[in-house]
Amino acid sequence: MTPPSSLARRAGHAVLPLFALALLSSCGSEPQPDDDDPVLTEDAGALTVAAALGSDPDLSAAQDAIEKSQLTTVLDGPASYTLLAPTNAAFAAVNDRAMPLLKPEHRPVLIAILRNHLLPGHLTPEAIDAAIDREGGPVAMTTLGRTLVYFSRSEGKLYVSLGDTRAALVDSATAVNNGVVIPIDTILAPDPRNAADQ
Repeated sequence: MTPPSSLARRAGHAVLPLFALALLSSCGSEPQPDDDDPVLTEDAGALTVAAALGSDPDLSAAQDAIEKSQLTTVLDGPASYTLLAPTNAAFAAVNDRAMPLLKPEHRPVLIAILRNHLLPGHLTPEAIDAAIDREGGPVAMTTLGRTLVYFSRSEGKLYVSLGDTRAALVDSATAVNNGVVIPIDTILAPDPRNAADQ
């Protein structure tokens, strides 16, 4: 995917305008979104990113990967991060070939992959949606792994892409005291099944 020229010039600075947007709080009286609406954010302000990950049974595989990579203390700390958390189904889709990544000898590769799922600061789906509207198209951001991811919208759904890999933002995001957890349906790696061979 070739980034639009305006995004390419600002790719390193795209984080700031997104995080300048205020967190949108949800109101209990508002109608629930249907499958074609963008993912909404639930507030769980007392938790940390690591704790929110551990409280969602559909993200247990992502929690296991975070623990094996020894990044739990980072996500429990005071710095603010947005975690694009692959669901259990996303991990299951890469089958047993990805399992070697959880072994200690492959920890550097696992950390590199997980860093591509981490963005600095609080980034909600609502803020992503607003930024796409403001820019008139995809929005680029730099991950902690120093890779560019592109957020886009198609038929009312939000997506994030890294290279040729595209993941949909699914379920509700969770805003916590040190960031946001956004479930996604695909692992952001060129081919996570082959990652352990690198």
